[in-house]
Amino acid sequence: MPGTVSRISNRTVQVIIGVDTHKEQHVAVAIDGRGVRLGEKQVLVAVCGYEELERWSRSLGQIHAFGIEGTGSYGAGLARFLTDRSHAVVEVNRPDRSVHYRKGKSDPTDAEMAARSVLAGVAAATPKSGEGEVEMIRMLKSAKVSAIKARTQAVNQMKALVVTAPAELRETLQGLTTIALVTRCKSFRPGRLDGPKAAAKYTLRSLACRHCQLNEEVQELETELERLTRAAAPALVNAFGIGPDTASSLLIAAGSNPDRLRSEASFASLCGVNPIPASSGKTNRHRLNRGGDRQANAALYRIVLVRLRHDPRTQEYMQRRTEEGMSKIEIIRCLKRYVAREVYSIIRKPAQLIEKTA
Repeated sequence: MPGTVSRISNRTVQVIIGVDTHKEQHVAVAIDGRGVRLGEKQVLVAVCGYEELERWSRSLGQIHAFGIEGTGSYGAGLARFLTDRSHAVVEVNRPDRSVHYRKGKSDPTDAEMAARSVLAGVAAATPKSGEGEVEMIRMLKSAKVSAIKARTQAVNQMKALVVTAPAELRETLQGLTTIALVTRCKSFRPGRLDGPKAAAKYTLRSLACRHCQLNEEVQELETELERLTRAAAPALVNAFGIGPDTASSLLIAAGSNPDRLRSEASFASLCGVNPIPASSGKTNRHRLNRGGDRQANAALYRIVLVRLRHDPRTQEYMQRRTEEGMSKIEIIRCLKRYVAREVYSIIRKPAQLIEKTA
């Protein structure tokens, strides 16, 4: 991103544009380096609309930065377009509810607050680029999660239907494992639907076939995810206790441009494993960060559990900290922080090599 806002020259009007994004149109508000409102603009969510927004912004002065809400959803296309045009793009969080209570809720108001958060330095995060292998991994991971959820729902429906099925059918299905239940129900031949028993068989067979289809879909997605993850970060997948599934969650959290994370502390904050100051008066303490990417946080937790079971160094650390009086939960929190540091160093290596050779 170009120089800080405090360095904005008084000779040339430096423009900061805040954008409130929506599905069909975006609303932009421009302010200058002193916070004076210069105007607002509505554009369509299309390449022609993005070009119109850029031309309008240039007509107001020299563009300093764009502050965009929802860079991971409705604003993803605009963020990529402006980044490709070498503009500084800053990710802006949704306005706090207190702002809506004081100033009301409207698209121009939200866009103006986005611009002012960039001017004040409150918003300074670089959005994910949304390109490359990591973006492919994110898409496949999303499809896999939804397929697993649908598969679980199908099994739960089958088990619930068995409970209320006619006694003769229920007795033959009770106590079966999930695999045995699906296999048995898939082989049903209900015939004509002339009673509750036939209807129950027909429904159970339909759910069993759905479960099998979803199971095949999940396996195909897992195969592609493993291939892409190993290609994107082989060192991460090969690290102790980190497999393709956990590695994909951590890669998605970092994004295709991990160089946007300036330190391992920023990555730890992104994963929600950094302690947050909670001091007041004479009390100095920290509290657990309950924010961040919860999928990445869960991935770090799984890595720690694997290492506690199989890694001698981690086991020695657990024993030593236990003797010092720390609880198991506190030790796991420390280990998650250490794992986040290790993961960050692995993810950042390609970017660091590029910086050294440049």
